[in-house]
This record gives sequence, C-alpha cells and structure tokens, in this order.
Amino acid sequence: MHPHARIPEPLRLAEHAADEALRRRAAESWRREERPRLLELFRQHIYGRAPVGRPGSPRFDVTEESGGWMNGTATRKRIELSFDGPGGTAVIRLLLFVPSTGEPQKAPAFLFLCNRERAHMDPDRRERSGFWPAEDLVARGYAAAVFHVEDADPDYDDGFRNGAHGAFDPPGPRADDAWGAIAAWAWGASRAMDYLETDPGIDASRVALAGHSRGGKAALWGGAQDERFALVASNNSGSTGAAIARGKAGETIADINRQFPHWFCERYKRYNGKEDDLPVDQHQLLALIAPRPLYVASATEDAWADPEAEFMACVLASPAYRLLGRQGVSAELRPAPDTPLTGGGIGYHLRTGGHDLTRYDWQRFMDYADLHMRG
Repeated sequence: MHPHARIPEPLRLAEHAADEALRRRAAESWRREERPRLLELFRQHIYGRAPVGRPGSPRFDVTEESGGWMNGTATRKRIELSFDGPGGTAVIRLLLFVPSTGEPQKAPAFLFLCNRERAHMDPDRRERSGFWPAEDLVARGYAAAVFHVEDADPDYDDGFRNGAHGAFDPPGPRADDAWGAIAAWAWGASRAMDYLETDPGIDASRVALAGHSRGGKAALWGGAQDERFALVASNNSGSTGAAIARGKAGETIADINRQFPHWFCERYKRYNGKEDDLPVDQHQLLALIAPRPLYVASATEDAWADPEAEFMACVLASPAYRLLGRQGVSAELRPAPDTPLTGGGIGYHLRTGGHDLTRYDWQRFMDYADLHMRG
C-alpha cells in the first residue's frame, strides 16, 4: 500500500520501552504534549478552528416525551437544543428513542449524524430505513439518538451565514483557519452530548458517535476532540475521513475541496495536489481517538473512498493504541469482504457493496460496541 508515499510517523514518541516507567512517561507525554499538538495541526490546516465550545446557558427543551413506540419497547423524546451566540441562536433538533426496559438502569446510546434526507430519521417510524435502523438499536438495548447535520450548519456553500456559523462567527473577514461545515457538524455532536449527559435514561459514559460518508468525517473529528464519546464509528468516510491522503486512490484533496468548498478551512485548499506537504495525515486523526474504541467500515465497490487507504490508516494508527495499553487493529492485512475484525481497539470491516450505510454495518457497530463499550 502506497510504498513510496511519505506518510508521517503516527507518533513522535517511542511506542514500546523496555522499562515500564519509561513507557508510562511516554504515554503521559502523548496525552499531555503530542495529542494537543496534533489536534492543533488538524485545526490549523484541515477542519478549522471553532470560535466557541460549549456556549453559556444552553437550553434543552423536551418538546415531547411519549411511550409505547416500537411495539411498546421504546420511549420517544424530541428535544430542541438552543445555543445563543452574538449573531443569533443555533437550534439543533434531537430525536431520541430510549429502550423501555422497566428497569432503573440507564441505557448506552448511539448518537448518529444524519447527512441524508430527513425521511431516514422519521420520528413516527412510518418510513423505516437501514440508514438509521432505530428499531435494531433499541432491540439490542441501545438508545437511538439522531440529528440532521444541517441543523448545525447547512450542507451547501452559503458564505457561512447560517447555522452555527451565523450564530458564532466573529464579524469581519474569515481567517484561513476558520471552521468549515464538517467542524460545525462535529460541534453539533458535542452539543447533543451536552444534553445526553443530562437525560435520566442515558448512560452518558457509554455513548458512541457514528456517521456515514461526510457524516463519518464529522464523527471522527468530533470524537477526536471530545473525549466524552466512548466509541466512534465511521462508515465509508474516505477522503479527509478515515483514508490516508498520501497516495490515495479515488477522491483527492483537490477533488473534495473543489466539490465541497465549505467543508473545511480555507487553508486546506493550499494542499490541493500537494498531499505530501500536509503536516499530518488521517491515521493521526484516528490515533487521536486512542485508547477509546474506534470502528472503521469500508465497502468493496467504494473506490472513491478507497478502502485500502481506510484500512491502512487503521494499521498506522495502531501504535498510539499500543502505547496507551490497548491493541490496535487486530490484523495488518485487509480482511476479506464481510469478515469483521473486532478483537482490537480499532475494529474494521469491508462490506460487500457500494457507498452506503446498511443494517449490516449497524449490526457490526453494535457487535463491536457490545464487546468494547458494554463489555
């Protein structure tokens, strides 16, 4: 895979040290120095810098709570999350189904970033979709939470006037490291997590963040920054998601910046056709999630995303997991289609088929979460 690509070292620290005390110091240096350094590089050069974290005095309005859903197995909640900024108010509409177990225990949850038509997250369940199979999640004991990414920020080039950008961007010309739409969606995921921490039916220590394609890119960036997410699952996220940029087949940095100029910071366009000049690569983004469990999924016919580059990122991120006392991906050769790797801190599968998110993918995410988040 990419034998001549100049791929940065996943860490600047020794992965293994003969002396246990030295290894512990190396792990502490990763947490204290290397991890913040890499986060800053990704902000400066790719995803951009958000001008706000958790805004003061957020409002969580539960506009509906009703039982009897999914043949009596779930309670449905609709929540409006409102955040006031100098330019207005950002509102994220969160939909949540919580298992009705009759037990006092709190449920683990999957928070999903929906980037397709809103019908995929139909609250009345008249139209069910494998893209977000809420019934399957509830049946496995997980709460199913979802919001549409366009609640956080529109998925078109609007000049950054609406959504979280409109509410929180400072006046005047935008800096070349100002946040793009992907970063705004990741910010929205953290704001949904703010609410989930307050919900009496949710175990906030066991919340997984999941996304597909552009939503998978946002899930990775959100999970890298926000360590409250106990697990991150990225499906078919490809360029500027889980796939190595250097030597990548299919979609390149130039391709993605031309087609989606609003997704990343302006500085990222400097690397169009110049992947080797980037100070980071995507395996280091995956490493930022360590030692929390991470699941990356590819598809055999998704050449635009480049499954080989996605799997290589998992291999190259594994030293960070090992440094922190956890196995990375459990094989160094990409597995056969429909043969998941679930034993390590990085899980992976290559699904037969094209660029999509299916019930098969969700079942594998839940299998992995059962092992590494609930076990």
